[in-house]
Amino acid sequence: MTSEILVIRLGAMGDILHVLPAVATLRRSFPHQKISWAVAKKWLPLLEGNPNVDFLLPFDRTSPAQFLQSLRTVHDVRPSLAIDFQGLIQSALLGRASRPHVYWGWNRSVVRESLAALFYTHAYVPHATHKVETNLELAQAAGASSVARDFYIPPGREEGILPGDPFVLTSPFAGWAGKQWPLEFYESLAKKLKEAGIPLVANIPPDRDPEFSKFPSILKHTSSLEGLIYATRRAAAVLGLDSGPLHLAAALGKPGVALYGPTDPAINGPFGGSIDVLRTSDAMTSYKRGDQVDTSMRAISVDQVYDHLLRVIRDSERGGA
Repeated sequence: MTSEILVIRLGAMGDILHVLPAVATLRRSFPHQKISWAVAKKWLPLLEGNPNVDFLLPFDRTSPAQFLQSLRTVHDVRPSLAIDFQGLIQSALLGRASRPHVYWGWNRSVVRESLAALFYTHAYVPHATHKVETNLELAQAAGASSVARDFYIPPGREEGILPGDPFVLTSPFAGWAGKQWPLEFYESLAKKLKEAGIPLVANIPPDRDPEFSKFPSILKHTSSLEGLIYATRRAAAVLGLDSGPLHLAAALGKPGVALYGPTDPAINGPFGGSIDVLRTSDAMTSYKRGDQVDTSMRAISVDQVYDHLLRVIRDSERGGA
């Protein structure tokens, strides 16, 4: 298999979504060149059917044999241009294994793992703030000239039981606990929404299901990634954290409310303007990966979230009328 352009962004969910406009920009700028994307196997459903990608290269390191097979697959690509949007030693090595003629990545002053920059032929220092915009800048630095802020999201598939009437969808878990809202707050919110005739549906992984057994007002929905995409499309609004499901909803242009504490919404916030951000004025941007809910997240009250969600839903209904 031969591709002229190789994109490397292995994960995670929100980060992959934030690269979609950059890849759409590469497609628009180089319409006749084949584009491959190296991505972790678990995130393939986010990219399947994407018209801006010709080949998906699953990266799997669950065993030495799978890891070697991933390397062999990438080794055969030999692109004219490779771009590492991730900035890890692992991703940089993977791109180097493809034997690109030109290899772009992040400058060591901004890259997540500074040694990764040693593998690039060209390194870039971004000027923008939001991750979507910095990824677009990297694509432009690599030669793309026609910017596209497009998010292609596959349709997903129906899984589990969802309400027939409009509902609010939430995904209450994040990559680390500091970014989460207290779970008991969701039960209080669900009760208030129920009185307004709006169910609160929580999409949760099966292994976290027991944690919601004591919250009877919340409708639980467990699914694969495809099921989450479908449920997000169906939702009237979303309540999100700084996590992949929120960025999925933003990519789909869904209305909603995002709760932020120790991370900066200017950098990692929902992109596109359809989702409002709630964050206390004294929240500290620490990116501290603690195992407890950050105090700034606890400071966001149930009443604040309820009132803001109702306004968002009503504004959306008026806009669609």
